[in-house]
Amino acid sequence: MKASDPVELPRAAALPVLDGTRLTLRAHREEDLPAFFALYADPRVTRYWSFPAWTDIEQARERFDGVLDGNDPARMLGWAIATRDDDRLIGGVTLFGINQAQGRAELGYSLHTDHWGHGYAREAVALVLAHAFDVLHLRRIEADIDPRNAASCRLVQRFGFVHEGVLRERWHVAGELCDTALYGLLERDWRALQRDAGDVAAD
Repeated sequence: MKASDPVELPRAAALPVLDGTRLTLRAHREEDLPAFFALYADPRVTRYWSFPAWTDIEQARERFDGVLDGNDPARMLGWAIATRDDDRLIGGVTLFGINQAQGRAELGYSLHTDHWGHGYAREAVALVLAHAFDVLHLRRIEADIDPRNAASCRLVQRFGFVHEGVLRERWHVAGELCDTALYGLLERDWRALQRDAGDVAAD
């Protein structure tokens, strides 16, 4: 089997744990609900999101139940981003819209503002991309980003994502029409970037 070939994976009750240097990507747990709500109650986090900031914890309940029960390698994998020192939820990262027949998926991520600027989003995305290409054997990952979200655009570009176009007025959130900047990353481009980084490190 070539690395680019999609594979059929059985439905799994447990989400694979992905360990980084400072972070662990793990399944959500019931005790994460307050931190999950706090994440999306911050208008700075949801400024370029597909829904406005929550104001009541009950607004989080349905979505939280979905991430507790909805992991399925055939369509979606959603990790809690937790710090390794205290296992506290500080964000989330998801592969969704997984299409194994076409070898593609979409990537989404969010991080509590207390932890911006420390490279945590980069570490989390790196772990998920490695899982997507090395374990799931996907061929292409897409990211839907508001073009005004310059930090998020820069993040995916560091991994080799290519800006492939703008979908105008794709979202209507809190009375505002928002565009989508569509980014795409091919497995072969990601591997080339990993090789280049390894060559630089070896010099």
